[in-house]
Amino acid sequence: MEWIIVIGLIVFGIILILVETIFVPGTTVVGIFGFLIAGYGIFQSFQYFGNTVGTVILIGSSIVGFGLVFYAFKTEAWTRFSLKGEHTGRTNDDFKIELNTGDEGTMVSSAKPVGKASFDDREIEVRSNGLFIMEKTKVKISKIDSNKIYVEPIN
Repeated sequence: MEWIIVIGLIVFGIILILVETIFVPGTTVVGIFGFLIAGYGIFQSFQYFGNTVGTVILIGSSIVGFGLVFYAFKTEAWTRFSLKGEHTGRTNDDFKIELNTGDEGTMVSSAKPVGKASFDDREIEVRSNGLFIMEKTKVKISKIDSNKIYVEPIN
């Protein structure tokens, strides 16, 4: 029974460390938790079986753990799980030329402070100046800054 506990803890800890290395970016709780579980399994091997067997398990699990991490980096295993596509579009790229300050439109969705407005039957993303603007409110363009279009309600 002790062998199952020790081997189970070490294997589970190594799996968590691999999950941390391949799937979770940065040092997070998953890797630390895996390291602690594997360390506890090694500690239990010293408690149950003595120094000689504990040392063999420590060296063996370290070799297996580092070997698996090295193999994961060498074969670039994470590339099978990473996104390959790239988002190249930008918001409102084609509307900057056609719209001018002072143009009027209607909010399609509420602006909190970002929402959508309709100008000449085209929906575009707009920003308010920090105000909440309800949908179906008449708005006018107050400022165009790069690709950001700022609107204000018409009273």
